[in-house]
Amino acid sequence: MRRGNLMSVREDVKLLDATIRDGGLCNNFEFTDEFVTELYKTNIKSGVDYMEFGYRASRELFREEDFGKWKFCKEEDLRAIVGSNISDMKISVMADVGRCDYRKDFLPKSESVVDMVRVASYIHQIPAAIEMIEYLHELGYETACNIMAVTQASSEQIQSALEMLCRSSADVIYLVDSYGAFFPENASELAKVYVAAADKAGKRVGFHAHNNQSLAFANTIETLSYGVSYLDATVQGMGRGAGNCATELLLGFLRNPKYNLYSILTFIEKHMIPLRQQGIVWGFDLQYMFTGQLNRHPREAIQFTNDQRKDYCEFYKSLLDHL
Repeated sequence: MRRGNLMSVREDVKLLDATIRDGGLCNNFEFTDEFVTELYKTNIKSGVDYMEFGYRASRELFREEDFGKWKFCKEEDLRAIVGSNISDMKISVMADVGRCDYRKDFLPKSESVVDMVRVASYIHQIPAAIEMIEYLHELGYETACNIMAVTQASSEQIQSALEMLCRSSADVIYLVDSYGAFFPENASELAKVYVAAADKAGKRVGFHAHNNQSLAFANTIETLSYGVSYLDATVQGMGRGAGNCATELLLGFLRNPKYNLYSILTFIEKHMIPLRQQGIVWGFDLQYMFTGQLNRHPREAIQFTNDQRKDYCEFYKSLLDHL
């Protein structure tokens, strides 16, 4: 059953801006402090509920000099932007299973400006994800689990993962379209499965879209209509490969008067357009459409883009050859 309608306000809906985290995959997380500060202020003015600043990646696995600071989201770097964050907007970071030192790099929530930690996990890593979630929950953080690449998982695996997470301390369980392979029909069917499980456990469900088939916005609002309440977006859809659902689309769609589009438009004029002019590339293109249609990781399409290739037909044939 659908929840709400096109004219109603759903108070359970939360908008999470992931521009720095997912967009950081486009520019090696090398955003200027001015860019991040202005986005922080803009998100507050726009009514955004959560802002995800980046990853809390392991500094033993990844060299700090190889990335911008938002690959690691150190406490002092976050506080240099937000101070004590006296706004109503909450601060989020992401921690990948197997790519973070969570027992060493997270302070107790009482000593941190971070509010939520989102644990990203492939479906076979769910036990490890739950171990992280329980540890972070004990530290006092809100927690979410983003189950990646579910379009390549069986229904039995998904059901098992949901049962395990519903018994955990996770506050939010995310349906993630990692490869941009969803259509509204199957995105909504899986959303109903997630929401049914989460409702029984008193948890919320989120959705993270990729725009390989120009369906990120359509899939987001379709899952929303079936009870998903945490919605990921990025300004101008900036994110890995084909990018994500655009923040400005959701701000223009959601009826809650707390959301405001004007500040985001000003930010786009002053900061996003210059970013594109610098040569940072993201967004829909044929190579990403191919990997979305074939339900494949976009790494080959990203390489195609980086090589500035335009032989779309040959690339498509090569993907088909490796099915």
